[in-house]
Amino acid sequence: MATEYINDKEAFAALVVKYDALRSEIAKVIVGQDEVVRDLLISIFSNGHSLLVGVPGLAKTLMVNTLAQTLGLNFKRIQFTPDLMPSDIIGTEILDESRKFRFIKGPVFSNIVLADEINRTPPKTQAALLEAMQERTVTVAGHEYTLDKPFFVLATQNPIEQEGTYPLPEAQLDRFMFNLILDYPQYQQELDIVKGTTGNKVNEVFNVINGDEILFFQELIRKLPVADNVYEYAVKLVNITRPNREMAHELSDKYLLWGAGPRASQFLIVAAKVHAAFNGKLSPDIEDVKAIAPSVLRHRIVPNYKAEADGFSVEKLISIFMDDVK
Repeated sequence: MATEYINDKEAFAALVVKYDALRSEIAKVIVGQDEVVRDLLISIFSNGHSLLVGVPGLAKTLMVNTLAQTLGLNFKRIQFTPDLMPSDIIGTEILDESRKFRFIKGPVFSNIVLADEINRTPPKTQAALLEAMQERTVTVAGHEYTLDKPFFVLATQNPIEQEGTYPLPEAQLDRFMFNLILDYPQYQQELDIVKGTTGNKVNEVFNVINGDEILFFQELIRKLPVADNVYEYAVKLVNITRPNREMAHELSDKYLLWGAGPRASQFLIVAAKVHAAFNGKLSPDIEDVKAIAPSVLRHRIVPNYKAEADGFSVEKLISIFMDDVK
């Protein structure tokens, strides 16, 4: 793949073309949700996982399925339910006809895994994804199995139904690069959705890129240089979210129980590189960090009861933090 381009500058120009083509193909099926689609693609090229949060009917599953088609990757959907077991995800060993144990791979052995309604299954089953998300491996009966690359977990959650759900532990939430919020479509967008889905017309989505190209561009993006002031902005932004620390923002001390960890700083820089590359820039700036900061931070800071009582949402706090970094 790398030999197709004369130099890195030409390769970055090709990445912009691929990104625009991906957006165009996805737009054939998904109306609106532009920022969510952008951030999903950023997480893919950053080699990160994403959590999609939205009420039923906002095309979360369709969006992931369409994304998989445009990327030319294997796709498996797991419907998380209260009776789902870890072996239903990672696979299990069986005794075959020759009286030998043989491992049967589970649906996690795919390039893109859609963990649908991940908060509907108990913690031990949720935790079955932890090793896969972090190490890209699965261990069963003492044997380690390597997952195919690229590998992404895209999980969905319904924020309004809390009965019979199991909130994700902080350790697993932290494995997700982005927490993406899907909102209701605007009036014209919904009108277009209804017109496009209630007839017999089917929009065909074409493959734009393949797994080897994605891996190449992931490595290419890592080469982008980052100025010291951008590194400093990202790390300071994360540090001021941590209450009762030297660099804590006054609102962190007042309204937060916990702040973001070091993984947030890493994700801010990597995602800012991809955001910059998608926009034809060969180095990210502070505006690139700001563009992706809400998606990186919203699931990593934990507000207290006073924040809600005083009208300080997580989104509002993040906006204030971004403006107040010195």
